[in-house]
Amino acid sequence: MIIAPSVLSIDFCNLNQQLKEVEDANAKWIHFDVMDGHFVPNLTFGPDILKAFRKMTDLFLDVHIMVSDPVFFADVFIDAGANMITFHYEACKDKEACIELARSIRSKGCKAGISIKPNTNVESILDIVNEFDLVLVMSVEPGFGGQSFIPEALNKIKKLKDVIVNNHYETLIEVDGGINQETGKLCKESGADVLVAGSYVFKNNIKDAVASLC
Repeated sequence: MIIAPSVLSIDFCNLNQQLKEVEDANAKWIHFDVMDGHFVPNLTFGPDILKAFRKMTDLFLDVHIMVSDPVFFADVFIDAGANMITFHYEACKDKEACIELARSIRSKGCKAGISIKPNTNVESILDIVNEFDLVLVMSVEPGFGGQSFIPEALNKIKKLKDVIVNNHYETLIEVDGGINQETGKLCKESGADVLVAGSYVFKNNIKDAVASLC
């Protein structure tokens, strides 16, 4: 299980220490939420913040762009040092646009992921899963941290896992929203490969919280 602590909940007044604790806890990824105030009703981090993280850590930078113009912002954050760019299915005009963007991202040496909101049926993307390195199932409504886990996400994870296993794809399944020891276990049992956790990791003992999710 890959644990990706979300910097949405990190204490920026204690950034160096908390980042070191994440590394010492053997979390392999850091999850970086980009919100444009339009696609979702919140604003977060720009590329300069990601550049700073890139200088501070060798952790895999997992960048989730919740933006209305994913084509533009994908390039911006690839240039800033992202290892993975995950954009939203709902932000693209159609499946062909999703595939085109994924291929563009991968052509620039970055991994490509696609995300779906809680109200989007997972069936919408099952036939294009193989175009992506990762599928991110949102288990809360994107835009704010600290929300409660939506149980319907578990069925989406199971359906995705069936498609991935039956077709021998290498696509990872990531889950983000309301993740703690209990919901993380449910996601893992349903077939998740990557767990994003913000409040649960950074509001508790970081090492213990990460260990409890593995």
